[in-house]
Amino acid sequence: MKKIINTPKAPAPIGPYNQAVLIKDTLYISGQIPIDPTTGKLVEGDIKKETKQSMENLKAILEEAGLTFDHVVKTSIFIKDMHQFSEINEVYGTYFDADTAPARETVEVANLPKFVNVEISMIAIK
Repeated sequence: MKKIINTPKAPAPIGPYNQAVLIKDTLYISGQIPIDPTTGKLVEGDIKKETKQSMENLKAILEEAGLTFDHVVKTSIFIKDMHQFSEINEVYGTYFDADTAPARETVEVANLPKFVNVEISMIAIK
């Protein structure tokens, strides 16, 4: 049985999808972009701040499902400019223990929703 996970502590979906779906012990989190859920506005101008906001949105969804970053087994990072990889990685790395960090891919793309610079999705296991 699938359970829909949504929280007002993360941005509302901007299309026909939910923030996350829990199936048995697996949580699939939709890609999060740097929207501040308290204002509904994009965090722009600094890739580190944009990455932090995306990660904070993911954190809020994990918490709503009763999970933490320790439960994350896979992430996907989509970025507009691979030259920003090290700055994104620096912020991303603060959310995980290096010894138990999840599997991941980072992909440069032409565009992302709302033309942001970073979008991150996750899969977590209870």
